Amino acid sequence: MHFDHAGIATDDAAGLADLYTDLFDTHVAHEETFDGMNVVFLSLGNGYFELLEPTDDEGAIASYLDSNGPGIHHLAVATGDIDAALAHAREMDIDLIDEEPRGGAWGHEVAFLHPKSTGGILVEFVQH
Repeated sequence: MHFDHAGIATDDAAGLADLYTDLFDTHVAHEETFDGMNVVFLSLGNGYFELLEPTDDEGAIASYLDSNGPGIHHLAVATGDIDAALAHAREMDIDLIDEEPRGGAWGHEVAFLHPKSTGGILVEFVQH
């Protein structure tokens, strides 16, 4: 496994992308509207910033912004076998948000682990 991306909740993905592309001398690697969000991936060479902007007042990112304001929403770790990663987490008695992988942004399979089992961090497994 290796670090894949940091998911960042924001009210303005385009504006934050403009700031970060200049600040970090990077570029937009991928953008899409997915699951009630505008999603922008910025390439950082060894991983990404995933900017998450809700497209309406419903959904997880809108709720997160209402409760916490903008900032880091989750950290993602890439795995070559998401089913095995989930099985290992189960063996360790980690509470899973997703019992099975589901479709995520950029066409990847994803599954989330509950922050109460992972030191207060929402952790995402992602399989490319």
